[in-house]
Amino acid sequence: MAVNADFQGRTYPPTPPYAVGRAKIREFAEAVGASDPVHVDPSVATGRGYADVIAPPTFAVLIAQQCDAQLIRDPEAGIDYSRVVHGEQRFAHHRPITAGDEVVGVLTVDSVKEAGGHAMVTTRSELATTGGEPLCTATSTIVIRGRE
Repeated sequence: MAVNADFQGRTYPPTPPYAVGRAKIREFAEAVGASDPVHVDPSVATGRGYADVIAPPTFAVLIAQQCDAQLIRDPEAGIDYSRVVHGEQRFAHHRPITAGDEVVGVLTVDSVKEAGGHAMVTTRSELATTGGEPLCTATSTIVIRGRE
C-alpha cells in the first residue's frame, strides 16, 4: 500500500502527558554528551533562573516521536515502518523543557509527497505543558522507501 496522501493536513488528538523528570534529563544529557551542569544540577539551574534542571534541546525528540507514532501506527496511513528512513528533524523552542513539566503533543501532518518512487512525509508536533504553555515545535521528515 502506498502512503495515503489524504493524510496531509490531518491533526491527531493530544498525546497522554509525558512527565519530565530529573533522571530522564540526566540520562539523555549523558547519552548525547551534553556536559553543561544546568542539565543535572538543580542549584546551577536555579542559579541561572530556571525552575529546575533543563533538558538539552534535542530531548524534545522523545516526546515528538510519541506524537509521530500515532501516524506510523495508523493503518489507514499506509506507512510500512520497515521501509522508513529518518530524513530531517528541526526544533523551534519557545522555552526550555524543564524537570517537573508535564508535556503533551499535538501532531499535524504537514505534507505527503512522492518523489522518485519514495514517499516523504513531514509532520509537526506542537509540544506544550498540560496547562497550555508552548514549549517546542518539532518538525520531522521521514522517507518511506519505495519497493524495488
